[in-house]
Amino acid sequence: MKFVNGAHKVNQSTDHELMLAVRDGDVIQLGVLFKRYQRPLYNFFLKLTGHPQTSEDLVQEVFCRILKYRQTYRGEGRFTTWLFQVARNARIDYFRKHHRHDEPGELGDYLVSSERNPDEILTHKSEVHFLKEALNRLSPEKREVLLLSRFQGLKYEEIAQITNCKLGTIKARVFRALKELSKIYMELANEKNDV
Repeated sequence: MKFVNGAHKVNQSTDHELMLAVRDGDVIQLGVLFKRYQRPLYNFFLKLTGHPQTSEDLVQEVFCRILKYRQTYRGEGRFTTWLFQVARNARIDYFRKHHRHDEPGELGDYLVSSERNPDEILTHKSEVHFLKEALNRLSPEKREVLLLSRFQGLKYEEIAQITNCKLGTIKARVFRALKELSKIYMELANEKNDV
């Protein structure tokens, strides 16, 4: 941890340093991690489940688990790998506990930017709609690996660790998921053009 004029420089602390401090009893540092990862976790859960309230609940559950199981953090890999492993387990337990299937609900317009002209917005909204619908039609396993690799930017090795799968299995799942996503997307776009 770094100190400047006697003050702790939290903003420049790495995730690993912050988590080590939390693990060692400085639970105030969990607030910094929460500020850094609340939005990415929420977006991950929202894209996976399509339910805003469920996504908020799951973010809270992740940070409760981090606090509860902070002693298990070893810091042997990237913090984000450990974080998304906790997130994945929280999601699985949540749906098991609530007897719900891990199927996405109606997704919001979280991919639409308002910095475009009206024609571009309509075209983009149509494309986003097809993409969201195609993602919704993927199995939860395929949707999960795509979200972790493409939206969260995790490496295949990290996803393999999070999901407790072999690296080759993850590479194959991502490849098949992208292929299936592309096929579904094209089918949806062609259906619209046929109308």
